[in-house]
This record gives sequence, structure tokens and C-alpha cells, in this order.
Amino acid sequence: MRTLKNTIHRILNWEHWNTNVIYFPIFFYWIFLSIKARSLGFFNASNPKIINGGFALESKKEIYDLIPTQYYPDTLFFKAHETVDNIKNALENTSINFPFIIKPDIGLQGLRVEKINSWKSLNAYLQKTNYDFLVQKCIKYPLEIGVFYYRMPNERQGVISGIVNKDFLIVEGNGINTVQELVEQNSRFALQLATLKKKYGDKLNAVLPKRAKLNLMPYGNHVRGSKFTDVSHKINDNLLQTINNICLQVPDFHFGRLDIMFNSWEDLEQGKNFSIIELNGAGSEPTHIYDPKHSIFFAWKEIIKHYNILYKISTHNHQKGYSYLNLQESRQLIIDNKRLTNYLKSIS
Repeated sequence: MRTLKNTIHRILNWEHWNTNVIYFPIFFYWIFLSIKARSLGFFNASNPKIINGGFALESKKEIYDLIPTQYYPDTLFFKAHETVDNIKNALENTSINFPFIIKPDIGLQGLRVEKINSWKSLNAYLQKTNYDFLVQKCIKYPLEIGVFYYRMPNERQGVISGIVNKDFLIVEGNGINTVQELVEQNSRFALQLATLKKKYGDKLNAVLPKRAKLNLMPYGNHVRGSKFTDVSHKINDNLLQTINNICLQVPDFHFGRLDIMFNSWEDLEQGKNFSIIELNGAGSEPTHIYDPKHSIFFAWKEIIKHYNILYKISTHNHQKGYSYLNLQESRQLIIDNKRLTNYLKSIS
């Protein structure tokens, strides 16, 4: 019965459709832009300092290295197969304590992003870590948004084209139902039940006290159960100035999304009490499209709009001498990204 309910919910709510289904009609517009640019990999020129323009397979560490350190959490990079002892030693000279966030240096869709609460849980995570990874201070600001920003290379003033608010997968106890039952009562959360069972096991049988809240996914990711709400009405001159000033300090960054945790909207507008969790490049989605109030037609319109902006920025940079990917490089990028996706899903 649960499987049937989940299937019906997915069918009736396009935000849960398979990505390939959502993007199939857009594929033809991408081909149109590629013909105009004479390259399937025109996106490579959009953000010249980021590998592949940030479209796929980009290193998070290399992106963090472009951002002034005061704007993002303390972050350490480790090679694959690093030992717990070496990680302990490295953390001694930082502000990073339990709990902290660990994630692949090259990743996607929030796969293998975990909150680590103990050396035991870190050791368990490392048993399936055959890749370079980052350890990052856990930011405890209460709010998280995704801000889509773009700026033409010949201009100093950019544009915020959308903002999405991220509501975490949080259940509230009533003193009666188990955590699993609370999850099952929410159609969105229920889609994550298999993943939650694997992660929490018997802990899902616990009964939360009345009004007690439990965050089951401590980061805002749509694929992992967060509800996305379009809050683009929050865009104003003060916020735009703050975001623009930050992005101007990131070399050759022209197109992408900033995922930000912050204390309050007033603080963020003033440029204080916030932290950039990630900066994403050409592969960024305008994630405000996933607000349940928006139709699939609204989503297609927004995706096409942003692809057109990406094309304009890329072709402008190409005229300045920045290269596109050739056909072989574009093909290999698709193959490698698919291989990475399958691998991370297999161990998640």
C-alpha cells in the first residue's frame, strides 16, 4: 500500500518525476543552443575558473578556494582512503568539532553528504569512501536558501533571478506515533522512507515527546526530502547588493547558485551572520521551480530562460578566448558523470 501511495504521489506531483522526464522537452532547446554555439560543451566558458564551468564533475575544494574564506565554513580536504587518525590530527588545529559535515569533493544530488556525530560514525562512513572528500564545520543558522545569480562578463552589476527556501525533513512528535509513522503521514517524507530505514534502522521506532522535533536530513536537498518554496519576492536592492559584492570577489564567476545558511533575512541583507554552504556553476538548476505551487510549464519556461542566459555568457567569454569543450570531451563528461552518479547511488 505504501508503494502504491508513493507512486500516485510521484505521478500527481511533477517535482518528483525522474529528471530525464522533466528535462526531455528541454533537450531540444539545448541542441538548438549548441548548434548556434557550434559546441555541445559551450557551458565550459561560462565560469572559466571552474572545471567544466561547474556543469559537472567540478571539485568543491577548488570552488571553495575561489571564495574568500570569511564567506564559507571551515573546510578540510582529504584524499581517498585517509585514516581516522590523520583526520583527528588535522581537526585539532581547526574550529571543526562534532557534529560536522562530510561530503564527496566531486558529488551531486546530496549523495553521500552526511552529518557525522562521532568517531565511530566517521569510521563507518570511511568504509565506503573510495573518493576524495571534504570535512566541513556544521553551520547552525536556522534558515537555508538557494540564490540564483548571474552577471554578464562585461558588467559589474549582476541579477538575482530566483530564491528558493529549503524546509528540512523535520518531524514533530506527538507522544503517540513513532518516527516512522510520522514520516509516513507526510507524502513528501514517505518517499524517503527506504533511505531513512537504511540510515536510522530501529531508531525510527522511537516515539518522540509531544512538540519535540527531529531533523532527519540536516541539509536542504530536494532529492533528499526537503520542501522547496519559491521566495523570489524577497529579492530587493539590499540583498542584491550583498550577493553581488560577494560574487564579484569570486574570480570569473558569472552564472550559478549560492546555497546559503543564515540567521535572518535582515542580517543577510546587511551581509552578516551567514555562510555559503556551496557555490554551484553552470550545472545549477533554478531550484525555485520545485515549489509545489508551480506547474511543469513554469519550470520549463524558467529552465529555458536560464539556459539562454548561460548561452549568452558562455559565447561572450568564448569571444574573449575561453574555450568550449569539443565533441569528444562533451561525450566523455556525460559518461563520467553518469558513472559517478551510479557509483554514489550504489553506496548511499
